[in-house]
Amino acid sequence: MTFETTMAALGKQQAQPVYVITGDQPYLSQQLRAAFLALIPEAEQTMNYASYDMETTPVAQALDDAMSAPFFGDKRLVFVDRAYFLTTETHRGSKIEHDMASLTSYLEHPEPTTILVFFATSGKLDSRKKVVKLLKKQAEVVSLEAIGEHQIRELIEARVREADMQIEPQAVNALLQRTGSDLSLIMSELPKLTLACFDDKVITAPIVLELVTKSLDQNVFDLVNDVMGRRIEAALNLYRQLILTKEEPLKINAVLIGQFRLLIQTKILAKNGYSQGSIAQTLKVHPYRVKLAMQSSRSLKLAHLRQAYLGLAQIERALKSSTQDPMILFELFMLKYLDQVA
Repeated sequence: MTFETTMAALGKQQAQPVYVITGDQPYLSQQLRAAFLALIPEAEQTMNYASYDMETTPVAQALDDAMSAPFFGDKRLVFVDRAYFLTTETHRGSKIEHDMASLTSYLEHPEPTTILVFFATSGKLDSRKKVVKLLKKQAEVVSLEAIGEHQIRELIEARVREADMQIEPQAVNALLQRTGSDLSLIMSELPKLTLACFDDKVITAPIVLELVTKSLDQNVFDLVNDVMGRRIEAALNLYRQLILTKEEPLKINAVLIGQFRLLIQTKILAKNGYSQGSIAQTLKVHPYRVKLAMQSSRSLKLAHLRQAYLGLAQIERALKSSTQDPMILFELFMLKYLDQVA
């Protein structure tokens, strides 16, 4: 099932006994949680709703709750959070043992008055596992895929309309750029924007640029453009600014490496005839990031991108193995890169 079909069914009070939610989309996951919770009258939620974290609680405890009859109500709702044992992700740190035999037994005969929801949003479902094979047969698997730019724009406009306001197209563009199209971040910024523009009833681009701080990813995107555009002074100033705002040098460098890797991969795939959507699906990144990468890499040489990538890898090694000043390392990287592409 998709997010849309699940939300529509829940809105009609049509719930299944077992669900598995996959995909790392925090905002969509939050919306689903609210829709599930709305199925239980507020007065009954204290007795008929519970949430269990699988990093701290055995799944058997959640199943015990799921097998209980609702208390003075029609339905019981049980959330099973961070169900890592259903995925391919290797779990670290937790010593909790989960009884898969009990889970298998429950899935074969689920309690009809309980809605049991597994959130396995980190990693992919491990189809090799017996319990996952059974889940795919017995449960509704809801895949939260990355939302495209068009859908994000629609969600922004719909949320603004709910506040009886409007948002200019240029303001939407600015919001997408400042947040890197992070839907959760966008939705967290909208209340601030609607409040600031409450009197005029229109959210404008200047207000967005004034109130929405650039994300690290967006700053790094600008930094990449300065590097590839050989604008050494602008690149050094932006890097210095990031250091002064207490961003970790290793983190900055990791995001830089990730961005150059994306540019290289996008350029290679586009050269081989892949569309924007196909590239996003293949690389498992947001379509908007691919769109920007395609625009940025179009005029760049693959050899130059590789030189920058290798130079940043050298910075990473130096940051991990020495106490050299990150600013000096980046300056040396810029000088070496400019010499190589001259």
